[in-house]
Amino acid sequence: MRILEELPLDGKSSLRINSADLCELLTISPAALSELKKRGIAVHRGHDAYDLTETVRAYVVHLRGVASGRGGEEHVATLTSERARLAKEQADAQALRNAALRGELVAAVEVERTWSDLLRQVRARILAVPARVRSVLTLDAATIDTIDHELREALEELGHEDD
Repeated sequence: MRILEELPLDGKSSLRINSADLCELLTISPAALSELKKRGIAVHRGHDAYDLTETVRAYVVHLRGVASGRGGEEHVATLTSERARLAKEQADAQALRNAALRGELVAAVEVERTWSDLLRQVRARILAVPARVRSVLTLDAATIDTIDHELREALEELGHEDD
C-alpha cells in the first residue's frame, strides 16, 4: 500500500491514497468504494485520490452505525425488510413441509389425474343415456339421435367453456 502524498487542508495535513490501495485497506470492492463515495463516506480528493484520514474516520463511524442498527435509515430499513421477508419465506416453507407430513397437501398432478378420471366417467355415462332411453322407452330413431346430438353438443360446449 502506498500513500500518494500529504496535502495541507484547512491548515492540517492530509494523507491521500488511491482507490486500489483504499479498497485493499478497507477490504472492500471498487463498487463498494463507489457507493461509499456517493454516500459521502469515502472522501474523494481528486482523480483516483481519497483523503485517507477522513475516509477511515467516516468509514469507522459508518460501521459503528451499521453494527448498532443505525447504518443509515434506508440501509437498516432495507436490511430489516429483507430479513423479515426471509423469515416469512422460511416460515411458509416449514408450514408447507408440516402440512405435507400431516397429509393435508395433495400434489397438483394427483388432483388433475383424479379429476380427469372422474370427468371421463361422467362423459361416458352421459353418452350412454340415449342407448338406455331407447331400451326403456319406445322412441323412434330420430328422437334418440336428437337426444344424442344434444348431449354431445352440451359436452362440447362444456369442453370449451373457457374460450
